[in-house]
Amino acid sequence: MTWIEIAILIVAGLLVGFINTLAGGGSIISLSLLMFLGLPANVANGTNRIAIFIQNIAAVGSFGQQKVLDHKKGLWLALPAAIGSIVGALIAIDVNEEIIEKAIAIVMLVMMVVILYKPQRWLVGQKELQQKKVSAWQMLLFFFIGIYAGFLHMGVGYALLAGIVLGAGYDLVKANAIKVLIVLIWSPITLLIFVLNDQVNFAYGITLAIGNFIGALIASRMAVKKGAAFVRWVIIAVILITAAHIFGLIDLQSFVSIK
Repeated sequence: MTWIEIAILIVAGLLVGFINTLAGGGSIISLSLLMFLGLPANVANGTNRIAIFIQNIAAVGSFGQQKVLDHKKGLWLALPAAIGSIVGALIAIDVNEEIIEKAIAIVMLVMMVVILYKPQRWLVGQKELQQKKVSAWQMLLFFFIGIYAGFLHMGVGYALLAGIVLGAGYDLVKANAIKVLIVLIWSPITLLIFVLNDQVNFAYGITLAIGNFIGALIASRMAVKKGAAFVRWVIIAVILITAAHIFGLIDLQSFVSIK
C-alpha cells in the first residue's frame, strides 16, 4: 500500500464508522473504496468485516461507559442474529449482491417514511415494550436479519434499528447501543468464515479499521450528547444519499476514487 492509499482508507473508515454507529449504510463507501483499490467484490466484502468488528468494539465500549446500553436484551437479540449471520456468510461466498442492493434501497426509503410519519416512537421509546422478555417472533426476525448481515451487511443497521425501536420499544439512542452490541457479537463469526475462505485482505482491513474505530467513538458520544432527534435526522440524510447511490442518481465511489 502507498501512503496515499493508507490515508484514504483511514479517512473513509472514520466516515464509515461514524455513519454505521449512528445509522447504517456506511459500508457502501468502504466496499466501493476497497473494490476501487483492486479487491474483488467477495474479498472486499470479507475485508470490510475487520473494520466492522473493530468499529463495534469502540461503539459498545463507549455506549456502555455512558450507561445507555441494555446488555441483557441486546444479548438475547444477538443470539439468533449471530446464528443467522453464519448462514448468510456461507451464502455470500459466491453470490452476486446487485439485486439485494436494490431491495435495501427500497426498504430504507420505506423506513424513512415511517420515521417521518410517526417520529415520536423513534424519539421517546415505549417502556412497556422494553420491560417485556424477548419473544419467539423477535428471535425469528433477528435470525433473518442476521442472515442478511452475514451475506452483505450493508444497510443492516436500518433493519436492526427498526426491530429494536418498533419491536422492543427503545428510543434511537438506546437502540443504536443495542444495535452495535448485536453486530459486535456476530462480526467475529462472519469474519472467521471469510478468513477461512481466503477472502480477507488484512492490510487493507486493519488500515480501514483504524478510521472506523475513531468514527465510532465520535458517533457514540454525539448520539448520547445530542439525543434521539439528532440521530433521527442523521438517519434520514444517510438513507437519502444511500438510496440515490444505489439507484444511480449519484456515485459515492467517485468521492473515494482518488489515488
